[in-house]
Amino acid sequence: MPRRQMTPEDIPTIVVVEELDLSVDGRTAVVVRRSIKGNRYLGHLYAIDLGSGRAIPRPRQLTSGAIRDTKPRICPDGRTIAFVRTDPTDDDSVAAIGVMDLERPQRIRMARLGAHGAVGEIAWSPDGRRLAFTAEVDPPRFITGRTRSITRRGPAKGADADAPVARHITRADWRWDEEGHRDRWSHLFILETPAGQPRQVTAGDWGVADIAWHPDGHTIAFSSDRGPEPDRHPRPTIWAVDVDDSKAEPREVLAPGGWATSPAWSPDGAWIAAQGVLDEEPLDDISPGVMIGPANGSRPPRLLAPDLDRPVGNWPDTDLTGWFVHGRHGPFWAEGRRIVATISDRGRSHPWLFTIDREGTAVECRALTSTEGVTHSIAVGAETVAFLGTDGTRAMELMTVSVDDQPEAASGGTVRTRSALGSRWQRPFEMPEMQVVQAAGGGGPVDVWIASPAGARAKPLPAVVNVHGGPLGAWGPSPHIEVILLTAAGYRVILPNIRGSATYGRDWIRPQLGDWGGVDAADVHAAVDRVIELGLVDRERLGVMGLSYGGFMTNWLVGTTDRFKAAVSENGVTNQIASWANSDGGVEYDRATLLGDPFTKEGIDKLWRQSPLRNVSDVRTPLLMLQAEADLRCPAADNEQFFVALRHLGRTVEYVLYPDEYHVYASAGRPDRRIDRNRRIIDWFDRYLR
Repeated sequence: MPRRQMTPEDIPTIVVVEELDLSVDGRTAVVVRRSIKGNRYLGHLYAIDLGSGRAIPRPRQLTSGAIRDTKPRICPDGRTIAFVRTDPTDDDSVAAIGVMDLERPQRIRMARLGAHGAVGEIAWSPDGRRLAFTAEVDPPRFITGRTRSITRRGPAKGADADAPVARHITRADWRWDEEGHRDRWSHLFILETPAGQPRQVTAGDWGVADIAWHPDGHTIAFSSDRGPEPDRHPRPTIWAVDVDDSKAEPREVLAPGGWATSPAWSPDGAWIAAQGVLDEEPLDDISPGVMIGPANGSRPPRLLAPDLDRPVGNWPDTDLTGWFVHGRHGPFWAEGRRIVATISDRGRSHPWLFTIDREGTAVECRALTSTEGVTHSIAVGAETVAFLGTDGTRAMELMTVSVDDQPEAASGGTVRTRSALGSRWQRPFEMPEMQVVQAAGGGGPVDVWIASPAGARAKPLPAVVNVHGGPLGAWGPSPHIEVILLTAAGYRVILPNIRGSATYGRDWIRPQLGDWGGVDAADVHAAVDRVIELGLVDRERLGVMGLSYGGFMTNWLVGTTDRFKAAVSENGVTNQIASWANSDGGVEYDRATLLGDPFTKEGIDKLWRQSPLRNVSDVRTPLLMLQAEADLRCPAADNEQFFVALRHLGRTVEYVLYPDEYHVYASAGRPDRRIDRNRRIIDWFDRYLR
């Protein structure tokens, strides 16, 4: 069947295999397949028998219907699955825990959670008899006056019937993008049986995340920020609590100078591994790594690979991963003294293996794979590492590799693709052709990915420069959906990994700190010059776009150059002075990026120097501004300053607000809004570049 070009109206056909768990013996995987029906996202569980003997086993659907099932966790017995369920047709639906027998998935028991709010995480005890979970609890942090219970479902009766009298704010951490008001903390609970009543273990004016059972089945480690003023100086560390002692208080068990999250106990309980940073008050040029410390706290934690200079986790930008859930990147313990975690490098991310000796020192550190894509989530069972990952332009599928594979040179082990249900939606469509070239930048070679229409000849085409977010994002071989759509519309897309991009190490990030619109903008121009030099771009038909930091860079470039004929700025930054306090994490973000602060004239001058609003009078490029109305990361109020100024200057500018949407609505927002957003982008560039 001949393939056709994808359009924004095809977005509802996209599915994503986005979550994963693996049985202890490594023979069974359970994944979540997210799909779109009507204008809602559904999530269903599928089991994949990795021991079936088939190269690509036939997946077995476990759940169905108008539901959204997430966070599957396979019991150590290998037969029982716990998961979190919500009702996508009810905006007030509270997540609940379901438990099923893998062989009889139609028999689902829903746990009785009582007066507890949304479930965040779940984890089986080592003996498989109990479940730990986190859930939002009363009392509310800031709410005063009458308000609805956290378990109430359904719309309010009458205008603002359930709205509180007020929120009495005493801390600066009362809001967060995608959450809105952080009215309640999540705390730790134990569920002895699905039919039983949950027992609350922790309480207080702090939250619990990243729960992990100790092998003894009595202790749980978690990450929490319990510093004296965590809203002013955020620093999560690792704590542990005896869940069977009603009087036990959590104790800090891993406390680096910087921060730590995602704890994992070694199989013998002697060590704790985690993600984190050792340096106090770290800047953004310090990559988080895998750290380890003795469980008894006898000495401070240390990094397993202090010279790696690459971040743990999946840092490249691609929404082929869905962007709905945060991937699980480890550390995870394999058999023996081996640890697996995702590491990002030069626009790709892979599972890595770290082997330690009896003293906790790494004696081996290597990538397990070398695929041309990204790793979104990993799980470990016996000697098998299962992971969800892209492969070039192919959307995510389940893949496996053995920790016992011996790599040849730096090529990694043998990777097997074990599913086809995540990328099947791509079959009717042409995918872009991806290539990477290098541009001569002021700080050294700049990797520039070029996405071209399938089968396009090496001739000049209209082109769009797309600047990634972060700025600690990075482009790679797996494109965004918007890149697929732009190439389908006949554009080349230029994707530069300018200074500030993560996955290239500290020396590539450091020059951009405190110099937004400086070395980074110079690298954008160098990338454009290189692609023009290759004869691939029509210099008279150049556009530029970006979201978040990419929105900042778009706003900056249109005020400092006239080389672009059209621009699309999305959820960007225009006034750094305003966003310092108006962004949900602006204060800490600005500290770590050396952007400045409003406490001195020098700090104010620094913020203003890096603000596109200061150049607004020089903007001549037609600009389309897209904004998520509920965005707390880059609030609408900031970007409206740019729009209002351009209107009063009589410049060509349009402003589109998307109600109820957060920062990454472009990838995870309501489907009709995603369609509208991409259609507007293509139409805008068609208007000015064709």
